[in-house]
Amino acid sequence: MKKWLLHGMLIAMFLVIIPGCSDRLDMEDATFPLLIGFDLDKKNEFIVYSTSPNFIKNIEKKTRELRVKPLTNRQSREKQDSYTPGVFQGRTIQVILVSKRILQQENWFRLTDVWFRDPKNPLTPRIIAFDGPLSDIIYLNPKDQPMLPLLLRDMVETKNIRSETVKTTLQGLHQQIREKGVTPVISEARVIDEQVALTGTTLLDHKGKFADSLNMQESILLRILQNNTKKSISLTIPIPGEMKIGPFHTDKLSLNADKIKAKIKTSFLHDKFQFDIHITMRVGLTERLFPYDVRSRGRELENKIIDQVQQQFDSLIKKIQADKIDPIGLGFYAQAHEYSQFKKVEDHWGESLAKADIQVSVKTIIGAMGTVK
Repeated sequence: MKKWLLHGMLIAMFLVIIPGCSDRLDMEDATFPLLIGFDLDKKNEFIVYSTSPNFIKNIEKKTRELRVKPLTNRQSREKQDSYTPGVFQGRTIQVILVSKRILQQENWFRLTDVWFRDPKNPLTPRIIAFDGPLSDIIYLNPKDQPMLPLLLRDMVETKNIRSETVKTTLQGLHQQIREKGVTPVISEARVIDEQVALTGTTLLDHKGKFADSLNMQESILLRILQNNTKKSISLTIPIPGEMKIGPFHTDKLSLNADKIKAKIKTSFLHDKFQFDIHITMRVGLTERLFPYDVRSRGRELENKIIDQVQQQFDSLIKKIQADKIDPIGLGFYAQAHEYSQFKKVEDHWGESLAKADIQVSVKTIIGAMGTVK
């Protein structure tokens, strides 16, 4: 190879490699926030929290928490930099924790604008609503649990698989807010008896404003209506006619359900949308706290299960319609099957859905009753 060609290749490689190292930042010179939190104080002043891991030796505390009062989310980075030995790096964020007080404000989602404008920022952090002041959870720091950001991240992952909550990322929330046929849903956390608990799902309206909360069982029912259950789901229901004995709820029946399918038929009649939702599932009994001969009275028990599950679906539908929201995504079905009618109401779809006729029918088959009689 000619000498001039070799020199030219070496110079070209040098020019390519050097710019790639120009923004190098050593770990000891950086602060890696894993959690960012938004809240309002009693004076309605904007507060931003952050939680970062401690890499300094001989320090027992695993994390460092910061609290600043910026004018904007972007300004909070500079304010937090003034309290840390390293440069604030937003690309490591795993969780964005938003207080209920923030969610009750109009257009709060504009606070996330900086993450969408800077391509270095991740769009995959989990969005979690917190019912209470963020100080209650940020400074909790239980010694027998992982650091808070990793704990919340893993709780969302596992509870989402069990359909007990939803996994909504920053990008996912942005898409849900932009869609007219559905309203956003995010995970919800609380502190109960000084322990972090993921309690279900927060429902938002079309602008991302807080609308309502669902507990874990209601969250499971919502996932069934969305036709979005990951694996088998677990439900506990009361059985009418069975007695409660002493302090124990011995009138309850627990079951696992799988092979769940939700078929939705859509129409437009009498100036309103009609949705017929037919749900089928195979159930296995996992706990029965009252005497019952399932073998000879199995069909009767199936009918009782159907009645109770259907009542819970009806209650959830009434809550959704009262809030004038659509976390199920029925607007997608209206758009697909009754497009001309949907276009007339798409800008106020929640109000139209509140007037809709939504009927849910449930069919269950007991496929297993356990290994004991």
